[in-house]
Amino acid sequence: MSELAHLRLMAGYNAWMNQKLYAAAATLPAHELAAERGAFFGSLLGTLNHLVAGDTIWLRRFATHPARFAALEPVLALAPPSALDAVHSADLAVLAAHRRMLDAVIGTWTAQLADADLEHVLHYASTKGIASQKRFGDLLLHFFNHQTHHRGQASTLLSQAGADLGVTDLLMLIENVEERTAPPGTA
Repeated sequence: MSELAHLRLMAGYNAWMNQKLYAAAATLPAHELAAERGAFFGSLLGTLNHLVAGDTIWLRRFATHPARFAALEPVLALAPPSALDAVHSADLAVLAAHRRMLDAVIGTWTAQLADADLEHVLHYASTKGIASQKRFGDLLLHFFNHQTHHRGQASTLLSQAGADLGVTDLLMLIENVEERTAPPGTA
């Protein structure tokens, strides 16, 4: 699988998992969503808000790529999060709608990427002001890995609250392939 195909698979997985995550979260009462559970960002709602903040920060950084991806323009119109724990919304429905918008942007954007785009060295500063310069393709791997990491935490928080997220394996999105055999006499 090419690097671009892998990134597009991860974008699809990201959207699929976020849909499942928000659907499971919607089965819980508001007090369960906001309950302090000792996670990195406190509650399930805090974790979901962190993912929105983190994705927005990264997508805004990715928009500085010389290719000036048109698909990222909606994210540039958003106010940048003030911190990694910034609360976009305490209302799950509002947060879910924003999440769907971000996932649509991510899907459209990854479909527009070209191999050459991945080789660009992106210069950016972290939220703590630390300057970095890293290969764009590697930053996209981090972007998707970060989402998976925190969705794993959210899955645990959902389980603690009694909600079942169901199957979460990437394997569910990997297509079956038929084994190819060499034509007779060519082996």
